[in-house]
Amino acid sequence: PRTSNILEWMEYISNFPIFILIWPHRFIVSMLRSNVLPGSLIVKRFSLCNGRSHHQFLPLKQRGRLQAAVLPVTPPLLDDEEKRKQMSEDYGFNQIGEQLPDNITLKDVMDTLPKEVFEIDDVKAWASVLISVTSYAFGLFLISKAPWYLLPVAWAWAGTAVTGFFVIGHDCAHKSFSRNKLVEDIVGTLAFLPLIYPYEPWRFKHDRHHAKTNMLVEDTAWQPVWQNEIESSSFLRKAIIFGYGPIRPWMSIAHWLMWHFDLKKFRPNELPRVKISLACVFAFMAIGWPLIILQSGIAGWFKFWFMPWMVYHFWMSTFTMVHHTAPHIPFKSSKEWNAAQAQLNGTVHCSYPRWIEILCHDINVHVPHHISPRIPSYNLRAAHDSIKQNWGKYINEASWNWRLMKTILTTCHVYDKERYYVSFDELVPEESQPIRFLKKFMPDYA
Repeated sequence: PRTSNILEWMEYISNFPIFILIWPHRFIVSMLRSNVLPGSLIVKRFSLCNGRSHHQFLPLKQRGRLQAAVLPVTPPLLDDEEKRKQMSEDYGFNQIGEQLPDNITLKDVMDTLPKEVFEIDDVKAWASVLISVTSYAFGLFLISKAPWYLLPVAWAWAGTAVTGFFVIGHDCAHKSFSRNKLVEDIVGTLAFLPLIYPYEPWRFKHDRHHAKTNMLVEDTAWQPVWQNEIESSSFLRKAIIFGYGPIRPWMSIAHWLMWHFDLKKFRPNELPRVKISLACVFAFMAIGWPLIILQSGIAGWFKFWFMPWMVYHFWMSTFTMVHHTAPHIPFKSSKEWNAAQAQLNGTVHCSYPRWIEILCHDINVHVPHHISPRIPSYNLRAAHDSIKQNWGKYINEASWNWRLMKTILTTCHVYDKERYYVSFDELVPEESQPIRFLKKFMPDYA
């Protein structure tokens, strides 16, 4: 329905099946692949990606303005300083970097880093564990004492603190926490347990994200939507629009479900470690959840575990999409992909309020982490200073703000080779009420 005010829009989404909001849309695609719109309503476009063919279905009424609405963000445009400044202002960035020359390799960038940023310091590593444990315990204490109207503050603190657990496990997975690999496996597994996250399945898939950052089809983090997915069915289209629009800051829940519990997604040599991680997670659920409920009831489970977990997923989704999603950052096929450009040009450094950065162990200082995942989290700032000194003009930088989030949520949707992204409300305006709602009501402060 076309909505004219917020009440109509709220009534519209209140009738929307809740499972549509969280179900991974690429799984639904496989069930609806044969259900396409009638030929009289669409024009079919053929493209190649990573050696595979993709049929892109575009509404006939959109053909004219689809190609002319936005200028392609081509390298010559990125080389124009004034245009990059204007793009930075429009998108909510502090700086949009120049295009990295094709002849620069990832090794060239890595060789400029001081050797000390790769050194593991056991004291600093365990200090990060102490920070996370004490801050999370303090968060649970706040939840237990806060009146109902202050619970959101307590949940925000506890959820951000438990995100620090994830970053510790993240360091363990990259072999940057300890020189003892058994210690890393144990700490990583334990750090992930309160999040119901299986450590080894995540580690295997996350390694692929680093190896193929912003590579079409292959990257295991955020991917643009394909146009044939948008045109597969009305059901799927609505699910995707919500998933990449209003609920995108929680879509890591769908990613968690889709990628980490399906044994078919792992190689035979990975399965023993995957099964151990899954057993640990299910044991935590079988023991930890009943203990919480026994002590404080279902309401206590909701207060002490579920709501901090939702805050954690907000940060999980937000960090990931801010790090690699912007109108000027392309996804490329494997034949066009360049490692140095993807890791240096295609990764965003974003500053957050300092308390968030402390509790999350500087995971927002993300460019050096993509130059080399072996850099411990406590050395990321020193590595970033070195990269700024040697490669500063190529870096994308932002301070977390409303305009940045609004740009991602309302613009970075459907893949287009020339323009990088096309917004849902341009392709399917009649079903993009959620996107128009965000454009109208989200603040635009940068």
